[in-house]
Amino acid sequence: VLEESFRNVLAKMFGTDENLDVILNPDKGDVQIFQNLTVVPDGEVQNPNLEISLTDARADDDPDAEVGEEHTKEIFFDKFGRRAILNLRQTLQSKILDLQHEAIFEKFKDLEGELVSGEVYQTWSRETLLLDDEKNELLLPKSESIPGDFFRKGDMVRAIVKRVDNPNSNPKVIISRTDNRFLRRLFELEVPEIHDGLINIRAVARIPGERAKIAVESYDERIDPVG
Repeated sequence: VLEESFRNVLAKMFGTDENLDVILNPDKGDVQIFQNLTVVPDGEVQNPNLEISLTDARADDDPDAEVGEEHTKEIFFDKFGRRAILNLRQTLQSKILDLQHEAIFEKFKDLEGELVSGEVYQTWSRETLLLDDEKNELLLPKSESIPGDFFRKGDMVRAIVKRVDNPNSNPKVIISRTDNRFLRRLFELEVPEIHDGLINIRAVARIPGERAKIAVESYDERIDPVG
């Protein structure tokens, strides 16, 4: 990401990044940028971003330079001024944000139908915002809340991940407490025999907040699944 950010900014400055080598040492925080230029006869430089005159090449620590050869020149990014540094920072922040959004989307896409917990952060008339342990935002719409649910800031709430919307690469995690899978996951969590697979839930039917029924079966004759 760092290299790509540097390349984007450098490409705008030099017109291309094809003849640039960006070498990063993440452990030390070092960055080196080298520009590879073709040596041309004096007075024949047409594009200073791609070519260098023979005299300039020999003056730049390359006394044996010859016409037609490649001359490597180190570029010191910190000498380009405040605007370039700000541009680099904005590009880097944007790319990191994109990566974070992508990671959140992939994580919760894999968790669809699974139980999650979050702390109530804010409540509105149509939805409640929760934060999980990693401060990811979880949205609980009013339509996915059990009638009678009343949350205060700081309450811990369990729900299942119903779906993950991704408008404009900005993922929104929608959770539900009315989905039939929520009841199924709670039984799997609370009843050891269901968790261990000794009893299987075959179907769930519920009117959230009023009543619910589950159909169960067991392959072990010693177990009464309904009991």
